[in-house]
Amino acid sequence: MATLEKIRSQGVLLMVVVGLALLAFIVGDFLNSGSTYFHESKANVAEINGKRVKVVDYMAAIDQLTEVYKIEFGESNMNEEMTEQIRQSVWESTVREKLLDAETKAIGMEVTKQELYDLILGNNIHPFISGRRAFYNPQTGAFDPQILSQFISMLDSEESASIPYDQLNTYKHYWTFWEKTVKYSRLEEKYNMLLTKATVVNSLEAQNSLDGSKVAVDVVYAMKPYFSVADSLVTVSDKEVKALYNKKKEQFKQEASCDLKYVAFAIQPSQEDFEEVEKWINDLKVEFTTTDDVADVTNSNSDLAYKGVNLAKEDVPEDLRNFAFSGKKGDVVGPLFANNTYTMARIVESGIASPDSVKLRHIFVAAETQAATQLLADSLEKAIRGGADFAALAREHSRVEQTAAQGGEIGWVRETEVDKDVAESAFKTGVNGLFQVKNMNGIQLFQVTERGVVTPKVKLAILERRVIASSRTQAKIFNDAKQFAAANQTLDAMETAATEAGLQVLPAMNLNINATKIADIKNSRQIVRWAFKAEEGDVSDLFECDDQLVIAGVETLREKGYRDLNDVKNMLMAECVNDKKAELLQKEMSGKTIEQLQSESATIDSVSNITFNTPYAGSIGNEPVLFALAPLANVNELSAPQKGNMGVFVFTVVNKTESPVTLDVKAERNLLTERAKNMVPYYSMEALKKAANIEDQRYLFF
Repeated sequence: MATLEKIRSQGVLLMVVVGLALLAFIVGDFLNSGSTYFHESKANVAEINGKRVKVVDYMAAIDQLTEVYKIEFGESNMNEEMTEQIRQSVWESTVREKLLDAETKAIGMEVTKQELYDLILGNNIHPFISGRRAFYNPQTGAFDPQILSQFISMLDSEESASIPYDQLNTYKHYWTFWEKTVKYSRLEEKYNMLLTKATVVNSLEAQNSLDGSKVAVDVVYAMKPYFSVADSLVTVSDKEVKALYNKKKEQFKQEASCDLKYVAFAIQPSQEDFEEVEKWINDLKVEFTTTDDVADVTNSNSDLAYKGVNLAKEDVPEDLRNFAFSGKKGDVVGPLFANNTYTMARIVESGIASPDSVKLRHIFVAAETQAATQLLADSLEKAIRGGADFAALAREHSRVEQTAAQGGEIGWVRETEVDKDVAESAFKTGVNGLFQVKNMNGIQLFQVTERGVVTPKVKLAILERRVIASSRTQAKIFNDAKQFAAANQTLDAMETAATEAGLQVLPAMNLNINATKIADIKNSRQIVRWAFKAEEGDVSDLFECDDQLVIAGVETLREKGYRDLNDVKNMLMAECVNDKKAELLQKEMSGKTIEQLQSESATIDSVSNITFNTPYAGSIGNEPVLFALAPLANVNELSAPQKGNMGVFVFTVVNKTESPVTLDVKAERNLLTERAKNMVPYYSMEALKKAANIEDQRYLFF
């Protein structure tokens, strides 16, 4: 009973405890059950009109376009510039596709399977497909539908099993990209055609356009510029500036952006580094000059590999050409110094004559064993020598699908563009001659189909060493920069210290939240990401950006929305000042002739052939008020002072001409309609973007 009484006395407390426990359970359960949503929202790179773009899909599209770039441009490694270009292209395509999908789905518009087939393999192949070099016939140099058909069949046929997975995957990425590109290109074309058909200029608009160009006048004007009135003569209140801001607020929409200031420490060699490399190459000269194994000495020491191939004049660096083709075997030149690089060169062999280039085709074979591979290569060579069709055998037997589809064609190559073992045979073999080259993966059977012009060549060993910052120098630069960053934790302190140290403080203005870099500093996206997580006045730690160490300070942060009044105050103030100056000048110029105004130092000039439709004219530039009023004015009648863009002016029409020709309203209507239709493809997508709700969250991932 005592226990029960104790429980009753603590009843309220127990209710609170139990209630809190239940609340914690419910909240915990909600958070756990809702974790999928939260994680999913964090996995989105964008939201376009409520449709999420998942980062995994976005990354897949980037990977796909990267593969396309590698095939189209023959680049295996993407530099920073190309990578950013790919990312931006994928973003623009993603937005375009999402907007098109929504608009066309709403009106029941689509690209049917049959329509897409016709654009890819049918009678109306799209330029995006027919323009791909991968589908060109090497003999004709033109697009070949048969090669395209073979390529598509290869992707899903049994023979695809013999293609390495990575290579097959690349081919599939390449094809699906162009297939999708063609689909959306056609969809956009149909959508724009619908809008174009609905674009009409009516007769009233056509007549108005004709009337605007019917009357032409020659004008003499006098103008007093706004700067001729002292600023001290006008007063503008903050209330007036704010009123103008509210009136023009829609012009001041902005994305999230920031202004930075930064100091960069360049990682460059010291004087000691130059002296060390100079001593090193001078000490090496004797060995380089006398060695019997110049290839080993060169490749063990040089930044530039010696391949032992013959070099034509254009293959030799310009500053070494005269030496290379006027000297004899064993001659050495250097060390020479230019562009932070020390160079020595030795003529290994001279007096060589061979074709400047040769045209090759090949068949690459690989069987289960080396013996089987050799047997297959020998049998193919024997068949070709006996008159068999090389191209047909290449398509049947070659394991390199890209060239096999083109009959084994490689094309014209220079000696420096192929491996040494290929070059040694290719440039000594006559037209239609065959030779084999073995490697660890198989055997290549080559045929020379054409030889270029015979030209002088030389074997030249070039020992080159570029002076770079040593680890000792890099450590010193790093320590100096690190100490600078640690000692200056505010923007003001950073600027003061930089000035005292003779360092330049550089601005980076209006950086978008998705800006890929600041100025031309490589790998500086990391600074932009930091800036949008910092606060105004913050100074960063050290950023390592390729060959520079950067310390940045945040000067201004702007949120997405409207520019703050203070950001545009000076611009609005100038406009208000000019408005008040215009009032003073209008009073001052009222009732005065052009001659009187000339005596008061007004600018006097003339412009000819002014019509209502004139956009720009001679010395007066863009003055819509003049172009609107002058054609309606009477000849020799002085106008009232008018407020213009650059100042206040009065004018007199000295000549008026009205076109005597009866203008064709129908023809003008057709002309204006065609002009409007031509603008539809551009303005339609821009209108969709403007109307869309696009939440760009790329900055969270890149």
